[in-house]
Amino acid sequence: MSLLVSTRPSLSFRLNFNLLRRPTNLPLSSASLTPKPPPLPTPPLHILRRAPYSSPCTPRAASTAATAYSILRDSGAAAAILAGAYALVSAFDFLTRRNLIEQSLSRKLVHILSGLFFMVSWPIFSTTTEARYFACLVPLVNCLRLVIHGLSLASDEGLIKSVTREGKPEELLRGPLYYVLILILCALIFWRESPVGVISLAMMCGGDGIADIIGRRFGFLKIPYNQQKSWAGSISMFIFGFLISIGMLQYYSVLGYLHLDWVQTVQKVALVSLVATVVESLPTTEILRTLASE
Repeated sequence: MSLLVSTRPSLSFRLNFNLLRRPTNLPLSSASLTPKPPPLPTPPLHILRRAPYSSPCTPRAASTAATAYSILRDSGAAAAILAGAYALVSAFDFLTRRNLIEQSLSRKLVHILSGLFFMVSWPIFSTTTEARYFACLVPLVNCLRLVIHGLSLASDEGLIKSVTREGKPEELLRGPLYYVLILILCALIFWRESPVGVISLAMMCGGDGIADIIGRRFGFLKIPYNQQKSWAGSISMFIFGFLISIGMLQYYSVLGYLHLDWVQTVQKVALVSLVATVVESLPTTEILRTLASE
């Protein structure tokens, strides 16, 4: 019994073997020898499946993020410059109240440094078109401050002593107000891409401010057609206005905002400095007073 079981193949083995055998009566062909490809496995059905990952940095999302970053950067830059300008005026106010510096010298140093500080800070802002409007917030706040105190709607003795000649509130509505208005116009119209605004502010802040300081100290020899101006003040305005203009142009050229032909640039800046010096030396104040009295 045990021998019979070990020598005879099982029924299942015979069936499987017969299925694999080719019938002898069928013709031999290439089609019959080609095995059929196995069926593709059916993918399992997932009720809860993870969505494919998509990058959040789509063009629209990237543009929105860049806009938000620019607004945040420009707002922070405007706040920092405004705080710096306030600290500058407060520092000279402190020096004036302690009699460590003369009021006239304090006024001119504020005149020089505040404008140059504002102009040097322009590269801090972003490259968007709206950046110049954020920059203008700084002189605009100072403009409103001058109007409020100039109309005596509020009192700030430190501000009046720092930026006026005679310590009168109404003086804030003249020279200091014109000063901040020019800062606003140069930022809006010319900004960083034009040397015209850079030279204009350099001559107004540096050239005119230093001319007043030098003229008060060494202006013994007066100009014949204007006894209120001196040769020392006019010469210093030409020299320092020219040097500060060239320095600011170099500053913006290094940063990539301006591309200049320096031979022509030096010649044109020298001519502009000369014209500005001549105009500044004219007795315009007396002429305006005469016209006003008539």
